[in-house]
Amino acid sequence: MGYRIVVVGATGNVGREMLNILAERQFPVDEIAALASRRSLGTQISFGDKTLKTADLDTFDFAGWDMALFAVGSEATKTYAPRAAKAGCVVIDNSSLYRYDPQVPLIVPEVNADAITQYSNKNIIANPNCSTAQMVVALKPLHDRARIKRVVVSTYQSVSGSGKDAIDELWNQTKGMYVPGQEVAPKVYPKQIAFNVIPHIDVFMDSGDTKEEWKMVAETKKIVDKSIKVTATCVRVPVFVGHAESINIEFEDFIDEEEAREILRTAPGILVVDKREDGGYVTPVECVGDFATFISRIRQDSTIENGLNLWCVSDNLRKGAALNAVQIAELLGNRVLKKG
Repeated sequence: MGYRIVVVGATGNVGREMLNILAERQFPVDEIAALASRRSLGTQISFGDKTLKTADLDTFDFAGWDMALFAVGSEATKTYAPRAAKAGCVVIDNSSLYRYDPQVPLIVPEVNADAITQYSNKNIIANPNCSTAQMVVALKPLHDRARIKRVVVSTYQSVSGSGKDAIDELWNQTKGMYVPGQEVAPKVYPKQIAFNVIPHIDVFMDSGDTKEEWKMVAETKKIVDKSIKVTATCVRVPVFVGHAESINIEFEDFIDEEEAREILRTAPGILVVDKREDGGYVTPVECVGDFATFISRIRQDSTIENGLNLWCVSDNLRKGAALNAVQIAELLGNRVLKKG
């Protein structure tokens, strides 16, 4: 016996990935509904070897459905997620709307699976920000061994994190650089993204941090440990898919790089590729379509007493969004609903 699953926002990048991953991981589905806004009504999308037609989110009745994976913005989520939750359908939300609600668990299954039981507070589970998700997968096993005091992270985030229009903008700007008179002015981003990097993701806050940087701080504390100090600089780079992060970690106890490497090698969701030679590391291009969070460049930081540096790469549409949501659904099914 399987589950009745709803994917909300099924025509978007993340919604399509959710459908792909549900099929790839052979999630026990008895029935699946693909929902979208009325302008996308009837759009055909793939689910394994099947073709689904999108139904209207606005008129959909969530009663009798087990889980709804939401891949729409906060405004639409604010309207439809409570409706689904009230109907008894557990919401797994990819937006930022519920991440900081103390009654809603913020879950990365490799890190804080036990928090899944809190879903019953509102019948809603939050999926973390893409940049946070991959980082905490790397932090948790090291924190368990040596207790993390402080994290300094710089991100190199692909344009797919901003949606399809951002992908198109990078593509068109890149082409325009080679064709005189066909230059493309920035619309999605405040500055040109092709052949450039932009140290600005989401809105600026009074502190001088961007909202993306604040999210990494708040979410790491909620998911891993509220005592960890985090400072982040989040940068958009001209890459289509795949986020990379340079992470500096200060621990309470000493941990050498060899032990850290072995801990990470055996940790769930991680693949270590760390050879001190040309190409002995993973880049965003190589992580696309993969389930893993890749760790490279593990090395001691000699400037502090108990410090390590590492390089972390993951497919942001997968672990940073769709994969983590499906993993939450799997966790919910295995530990709580137990139908599959």
